[in-house]
Amino acid sequence: MTVATSTAPGTRPGIVLFALAMGGFAIGTTEFATMSLLPYMAAGLGIDEAKASHLVSAYALGVVVGAPMIAIVAARIERRMLLVGLMAMFCLTHILSAIAPNYTAMLAARFLSGMPHGAYFGVAALLAASLARPGQRGKAVARLMLGLTIATVVGVPMANVLGQTVGWRWAFALVGVLAAITAGLILIFAPKSAAGTASNALQELGALKNRQVLLTLLSGAIGFGGFFAFYTYLTSTLMEVTQVGDSTVPWFLALMGFGMTLGALIAGWAADRALNFSVFVMLFINIGLLLIYPLIARQSWAMAGLVLAMGLANGFPILLQTRLMDVARDAQALAAALHHAAFNVANALGPFLASLYIARGYGFTSSGYVGAVLTLAGVILYAITLWDHRRNWRYWPSDKSA
Repeated sequence: MTVATSTAPGTRPGIVLFALAMGGFAIGTTEFATMSLLPYMAAGLGIDEAKASHLVSAYALGVVVGAPMIAIVAARIERRMLLVGLMAMFCLTHILSAIAPNYTAMLAARFLSGMPHGAYFGVAALLAASLARPGQRGKAVARLMLGLTIATVVGVPMANVLGQTVGWRWAFALVGVLAAITAGLILIFAPKSAAGTASNALQELGALKNRQVLLTLLSGAIGFGGFFAFYTYLTSTLMEVTQVGDSTVPWFLALMGFGMTLGALIAGWAADRALNFSVFVMLFINIGLLLIYPLIARQSWAMAGLVLAMGLANGFPILLQTRLMDVARDAQALAAALHHAAFNVANALGPFLASLYIARGYGFTSSGYVGAVLTLAGVILYAITLWDHRRNWRYWPSDKSA
């Protein structure tokens, strides 16, 4: 099934996409900056880095819980007002994160902060696709996701600098401000109604019975865990293995973000042309890079090239989001929200499995081997997904993705 495209009179799609991308910028900043701030948060909360990584997992768990719950409960709420409400919640929970007095309170605040994440991106992706011209859905979703990737160029390094100077809590306060600005922009510029808002909870729950949706989500939940196994410990690796100075770390993070921004544009282009082929290409490139990573981690120039390449090959989420639009049928909102929940399962799974090997003394670079295994598992799962689709092709007459 494809998402209907319709633009309300007076709507300016470019400004709407900018407003939606601003929300992506806020979410991307908090999601990735938390990883880059782990050494400073650990020191500030009086815990070690392994325990501090649970704050990343708490946020991811919030996404996993919040995405389907909000998508189902809010199925009949107008998209514009739902997005405004989600950003308001995001603002409030980041204020709580900024003032959390101890580790337990911070853990709770990070869980609550994650709850609007998946629902926001899910609803925003559908709104963006509804504003796109035929054959341009991949590009529309990619432009929405540019906010997230640009956050890795600007927001994450900025948060890292704040962590080194005035304190890591200011990074979360900054995200709260960005969320408030986003809510205002969406309220002003987004259309008051959009195609597909007449869904209901029972229709949305249909996604949970759709095997193609579930297999696609599982591919992302496992396969993208490899990237997060690498990225979560990148700052620690740069500081302790590559031994670059604190002031150099933000430049590496910005380089990753630059690669991710270009990668998002490439993925958007590829999604509209050769979706499944592009998925396999990106996953195999990731496997190769993750296997090389432990071998070159002590060389700063080589790490710079690897970080850029990992960013460029990071378009997997956009490709899967596009595929879900094809197979979700009448459960578009829940499937889109579950897409981000799945990637936050990856966000929790990858760092957790890598932490087991790091705790056993294999070092931060062991996350590369863990990541390669997870990504390979994603390749296998996606191949099974396509095999299942083609075996049952007669049940999917409107799906052109396979």
